[in-house]
Amino acid sequence: MRSASEEPVPLHEEFIYCCGAATHVLKCGPWKDLSKDESKNLPRLLFMIIPGNPGLAGYYRTFIQALYCGLNQRYPVWVVSHAGHCKPPSGMEMIEDTDIKELEDVFGLNGQVEHKLNFLKKNVSKDIKLVLIAHSIGCYITLEMMKRASELQVLRSVLLFPTIERMAQSPQGKLMTPLLCKLRYVLYMPVYLLSFLPEGVKASLVRFALRGMKTCDESSITTSVNLFSVDCIANILYMASQEMMKVVERDSTTIKENLKKLIFYYGTGDSWCPQHYYDEIKMDFPDGDIRLCEKGLRHAFVLDASKEMAAMITDWLQDDLTKL
Repeated sequence: MRSASEEPVPLHEEFIYCCGAATHVLKCGPWKDLSKDESKNLPRLLFMIIPGNPGLAGYYRTFIQALYCGLNQRYPVWVVSHAGHCKPPSGMEMIEDTDIKELEDVFGLNGQVEHKLNFLKKNVSKDIKLVLIAHSIGCYITLEMMKRASELQVLRSVLLFPTIERMAQSPQGKLMTPLLCKLRYVLYMPVYLLSFLPEGVKASLVRFALRGMKTCDESSITTSVNLFSVDCIANILYMASQEMMKVVERDSTTIKENLKKLIFYYGTGDSWCPQHYYDEIKMDFPDGDIRLCEKGLRHAFVLDASKEMAAMITDWLQDDLTKL
């Protein structure tokens, strides 16, 4: 496999309703429709990214392009935002105007799991195998997907910086839990006031906030501007508050049942899933493919290391892909 190319790659963008909630989908490659109604020229494999929180698809734009190129442009690579984390385009509401409510609490953690399963059911043929690449809380969602829908043809699940246990007890969790669970409404007013600023000023504020990074992905800056939306922030913080309360015990049963399909990648200085979480899961599953980052990548790798992460993943999956 060649490394990610600098050449432009086909990228298709959609805003859709899934489970009645606004959803942003980025699709890398010429395949725009992978449903069973399409022609017989369906690919054998789909790479689907399950994001962290904030779950805006735009954060993963560079990552999916690099991954698509690293895979020699042979397979589609899609990223699906979390329900309600995107800022819908003009004329589209955050919640679909319909009398039929597809799912209770779609913006909550359980709702986000069902949201991804619903997306696959409606948009991807059952004959297509899946490589699920999950980031942060997306790893918890992915394990839940595999647990609830064993019929999914998952070839591999790659779990990057996995927040799958004891989130509130992590160093960052101890700091954020009181804010997220008791004080998050206080944040709505400043976000509301900032939302009236010109787009250029918002971008400048984002650049200032990320000034400590030597290099920052430009798509991360443009995507972060969407966070100056009360609706988006409300849904993001609501989901995060549920994470603190619900992500407690590691689902070792599901991990054991799917161990051969899983790759875990932990950080060395990750305040959301500290290294002793890695030590413990490595001890509990000595035969698992559980890796510790040796490159010093940050938890939010999409901000400055998307291409590096994509190159590593294509290398990890090379043997699996040659067997297809």
